[in-house]
Amino acid sequence: MTTDHFAGRRTASGAAAVVAAAVLWGTAGTAGTLVPDGSAGPVALAAARLVIGGALLAVLAGPAALAALLRARPVPLLAAAGAVAAYQLCYFAAVGRTGVAIGTVVAIGSGPVFTGLLSWLWDRERPGRRWSLATAAAVAGCAALVSGGQAVGADPLGVLLALAGGLLYGFYAVTAARTITAGAPSGAVMGVLFGGAAVIMLPVLLWHGPAWLAEPRGLLTAVYLGCATTALSYYLYGRGLRTTPVARAATLALAEPAVAALLGVLLLHERLAPVSFAGLALLGAGLVAVALPERPRPAAPVPPRARGKAQSSA
Repeated sequence: MTTDHFAGRRTASGAAAVVAAAVLWGTAGTAGTLVPDGSAGPVALAAARLVIGGALLAVLAGPAALAALLRARPVPLLAAAGAVAAYQLCYFAAVGRTGVAIGTVVAIGSGPVFTGLLSWLWDRERPGRRWSLATAAAVAGCAALVSGGQAVGADPLGVLLALAGGLLYGFYAVTAARTITAGAPSGAVMGVLFGGAAVIMLPVLLWHGPAWLAEPRGLLTAVYLGCATTALSYYLYGRGLRTTPVARAATLALAEPAVAALLGVLLLHERLAPVSFAGLALLGAGLVAVALPERPRPAAPVPPRARGKAQSSA
């Protein structure tokens, strides 16, 4: 087998790991409905999810690996850990002001855009035309899926908070990708980011009251959210970033709202409007277009005069 074949398989496995992570993220909303009504709000659930999942990622990475990574790149990694926690707060603040539909679309939909722009700015990795078109289609499909074609009012501050959430996501995703591609173990990188976020979110969890964790359904839900939708999912996401460009990974992560919508229909007996089904199809088409491997660009032909000079110098 050729080197290109092995590279293609590694790229495909990386994309599959990112999609698997997005599928796990998509189960979070359905799992959250298992908590008894009124016992825990969305911020408390998000805080518990980060505290449990972040602690688990940090323990699995090991103190030695975390310490070595922090000594090598303390400022960007600690800033990214703060961004992980701040994303949660911005997202729920945005949803509280402008509603679930707009808050979700703007925060999740702007994430790939900011990720592509930051990757272009920092690493000079200009997004390709296919990525741009597929991402635009996926974001449009996400908007139609979440809103169901209904006209909803937008609160300006809520939209700004959602955009801030998308920017924070792009920042910590690009920071993680740059650190991993520089040779750092992906598990240690995620351990630093989410272990740090867990430390930040622990006071938030205590302030909102952890009494609901004493209830069996509440505890089981928090454990699932922490272990599956945070620890396992971001472990997979980190592995995917080894071979998948971060802008492409961020777009593939838009599979999350599609999975959430399908679970809502199948398990919670929710109904989707025809516009939502059309959005789901458009989102799926965009994800397929991003997931397909890029064709290698042909090497630029060497002019005959330059080729002759190279041979004579040899």
